[in-house]
Amino acid sequence: MLRINGASRKFCDGIDRRKFIEIGGLSVLGMSLPSLLKSEAQAAPSEDAKRRSRRSVILIWQHGGPSQLDTFDMKPEAPSEYRGPYSSIASTLPGLDVGELLPEHAKIMDKCTVVRSFSHGNGDHWAAAHWMLTGRLGANGSDRAPRYPSMGAVASHLLGPRKTGALASVNINDGGFGFHGAAWLGVAHNPFRYGEFSYGNEAGRLPTGDHKSFALVDGLSNSRLMDRLALQNQFDRMRSGVDTSGTFDNMDSINQQALDIITSGRVRDAFNIEKEDQKTRDLYGPGWGEQALLARRLVEAGVRYVSLNTGYWDDHSNIERNLNNKLPRHDRAVGALIQDLAQRGMLEDTLVVSAGEFGRTPKINGDAGRDHWPQAQSILFAGGGLRHGQIIGSTNAKAEYPTSKPMSVEDFCATIYYSLGLKPDDVIFDHSDRPTHILPAGSVPSEMM
Repeated sequence: MLRINGASRKFCDGIDRRKFIEIGGLSVLGMSLPSLLKSEAQAAPSEDAKRRSRRSVILIWQHGGPSQLDTFDMKPEAPSEYRGPYSSIASTLPGLDVGELLPEHAKIMDKCTVVRSFSHGNGDHWAAAHWMLTGRLGANGSDRAPRYPSMGAVASHLLGPRKTGALASVNINDGGFGFHGAAWLGVAHNPFRYGEFSYGNEAGRLPTGDHKSFALVDGLSNSRLMDRLALQNQFDRMRSGVDTSGTFDNMDSINQQALDIITSGRVRDAFNIEKEDQKTRDLYGPGWGEQALLARRLVEAGVRYVSLNTGYWDDHSNIERNLNNKLPRHDRAVGALIQDLAQRGMLEDTLVVSAGEFGRTPKINGDAGRDHWPQAQSILFAGGGLRHGQIIGSTNAKAEYPTSKPMSVEDFCATIYYSLGLKPDDVIFDHSDRPTHILPAGSVPSEMM
């Protein structure tokens, strides 16, 4: 049953807001949709302001910070305390060797771009993650409250879902470092949550669920739903004479989203992995692989922006033991995802990005781990209408800092937005109704355009 969250308030004519909602018709729908679509949000941009983009994003978020030296920036000539425990293997992209624990990545690197020169100066998990996922500094380890909306929320606000009846944004396995929520854009632009949340929920209070969350309530058929909608229209006419402030306008929009999602069944089917053929499920494998498959199914169903967290990469000690466990699972999930998208003809319109908030120290520490190192990280891009099959940038002999073509946080965000058809100077309105650019700066590497 749809209800609006928040404290009870009265309109200027003295009618209690909560009572009016109960009378006014939101509850007559009788749907079991999570609170993603229940609450107040900012008014959506006008249709004239909305863009039409056929593209989606799948962000593979490696919270904690993955090691560049053990993945895409191998330094086989460096001293052992820098190069680490792994050998490199050739990939399908000439000149790019990858870590030996990434054989599935090696098969698809010709479809990818690796930026080896990503760099910034913030070693605080929360600050760096908030910066990378929103394009602006805000939260930090001492004050984790979000300050700006995430890229997924901005895409939801400016673009919405790719198909009617789909969600705009889904977050799988929200990790402990990162902000995937909407901040002052309003909770209607928070992502729908799915998966495990063992490290907390830095995105805020978000809904959770699975394919059952998008079903009609027991005993409520499509025809009975339409009868209820006819009744709701009568209430709408009643309330329009009472509310002169536009309070209900956004409720109508949220109601329509809920109706589209439930009656189309598209999202419900996408969440139901059991409908996928077994051969494809075997390609991805369990765990993160199954969730990467879900990400593909969600994009196929029309979801605009999917973020998938694969594990906790903050390996201050025993990095070899930890990567022996995590990297093969991450490798299979991401390799299968890019291969599958390419084979289905979906990669051109789906940008896949794999990144964390920073890299790791080039020199292995006394606990056999690597510490925070924001000065250098390797980031993987694939698809999304960008030019690929290349390495951009370089680092010095120990992967300590960029030596050519550095990429900033703003450049990283601008590249993702560019794939979606958005520009840094596109405007959104903050909680004080002031216009602000979606990014303060940033440009796309010319090699990728």
